Amino acid sequence: MIERKFTNQKIRELQVKSYITSQLTRMGCSKIEIKRTPVGERIIVYTSRPGLIVGRKGENINRLTNILRTKFKMENPQIEVGEIDNPNLDPYSVADKITYTLEKFGPKRFKFIGYDSLSNIMKSGAIGAEIIIGGAGVPGARAKSWRFSAGYLKKSGDVADSKVLKAQAVANLRRATVGVKVSIMPPDIKLPDKIIIKKPEIKIEKIEEKQEIIEDVKKEAKEKTKPRKKQEKKTEEKNGNNKKKRTKTDEQKSD
Repeated sequence: MIERKFTNQKIRELQVKSYITSQLTRMGCSKIEIKRTPVGERIIVYTSRPGLIVGRKGENINRLTNILRTKFKMENPQIEVGEIDNPNLDPYSVADKITYTLEKFGPKRFKFIGYDSLSNIMKSGAIGAEIIIGGAGVPGARAKSWRFSAGYLKKSGDVADSKVLKAQAVANLRRATVGVKVSIMPPDIKLPDKIIIKKPEIKIEKIEEKQEIIEDVKKEAKEKTKPRKKQEKKTEEKNGNNKKKRTKTDEQKSD
């Protein structure tokens, strides 16, 4: 019973996400997060263009909240808009931008669009990126797919499945449709095969510090030699007095 309850919740969340993305097409909707709170369910919509999603005086958000209450039977849905810091590192916004330009200006300059968007991704600090534009709408005698890639990008393994950001979009043109696939490896990713070589820490003392140390050593040596000199003087004085006494005794004997 508990497992069935959890599966039903996840299915409903997926249905909500798919419905919101279908309603917010061509508005730069990147991803949707659903969080449970004691007050109600909190839905965060991340986008690069928050003004389009909010609408005039919050029309779109009010419409979506009413639909979520009636269709999906949510008690108190709270829709919030989260802005993306860098849209060039978000594959959904990049794919949406490419499809928008293809629909507006046509597919003749698709190569320039692909290389330009790829350079913007790499300038933003991505480790690697790949853009694939293909379909019957691409200029040519038959359907083609063009691949634009740069940097280092994982294609297999757990890193490619879970950490590489991927997105797909479709541009509906007069002639036919064009599909766009975007894959980005973000700069904050930690690769398991990355090796960091640490340089040994070499402490280089300054010349002034060395001179101070030498002067301190000289002072200590002088202080140690002072009592020795005093003892040598005392011994010399004693030896001189003894010699005088001996000379006097020798003179008395001679007399």
